[in-house]
Amino acid sequence: MDSTNCNHDCSSCSENCSSRSPESWLKPLHEGSSVKKVIAVVSGKGGVGKSLVTGLLACEMQRRGHRTAVLDADVTGPSVPQMFGVEGPARGGEDFILPLKSMGGIQMMSMNLLLPHTTDPVVWRGPIIAGAVEQFWTDVIWDDVDYMFVDMPPGTGDVPLTVFQSLPVNGVVVVASPQELVGMIVEKAVNMANMMNKQVIGLVENMSYFTCPDCGKKHSIFGESHIDEIAQRFGIPVVAKLPIDPGYADSCDAGKIETLEVPELKELADTVEGLLA
Repeated sequence: MDSTNCNHDCSSCSENCSSRSPESWLKPLHEGSSVKKVIAVVSGKGGVGKSLVTGLLACEMQRRGHRTAVLDADVTGPSVPQMFGVEGPARGGEDFILPLKSMGGIQMMSMNLLLPHTTDPVVWRGPIIAGAVEQFWTDVIWDDVDYMFVDMPPGTGDVPLTVFQSLPVNGVVVVASPQELVGMIVEKAVNMANMMNKQVIGLVENMSYFTCPDCGKKHSIFGESHIDEIAQRFGIPVVAKLPIDPGYADSCDAGKIETLEVPELKELADTVEGLLA
């Protein structure tokens, strides 16, 4: 970047100039908080099941005996509270907010826990939305969290940039679907993680296939997958291929995601668990 055009605010800039120190971008937790590892769950486009994977992974880690949290960074399309059957309002004081907990003890913060009505739209510009996400990290008192999962909005805009710069992200999970177009979009998400020097710990392909309940045969409803080719190109593992299962949507709509056990996510959970080893 030309120094004459620099506003000296690295948090709003994606340039990789010599004066930048990644550690200097990180925002501190509230003094009453503790978070050991942060995993960002991203997607290049919407509608691929990123929030579902975030929720299922948080449930699996909580089931394994870890203290788990979800930071819902998708401010304009928050879905985490509904999946867990959690309703606001979140409470706090002048300089802190208390997260709400699911039935299983998973801590969470989401814009829908702060709105008067869950159907109220958040009509804010990008920098304000990014600032709210930053406050979810700095102002919420996270209670001794082993693994925090950040449910990111789709794309590579203000919020993903804020999360990657402001939070000490230890690993990135990229979620995709089998459509051919998504192959290009997955590459965008992976490339952004690489640009921000964040390790992609795995690719998850959602809606990968449908298993016929009568014959047991697997059908590629959305066409043949290209996820293995992409993973090989970038040298990162495909850690899960999730089926199309109407039961997932039914449980999430009913606020009962914690009743779901998805064996396909075991390898990814093992990888995440290894971050704390």
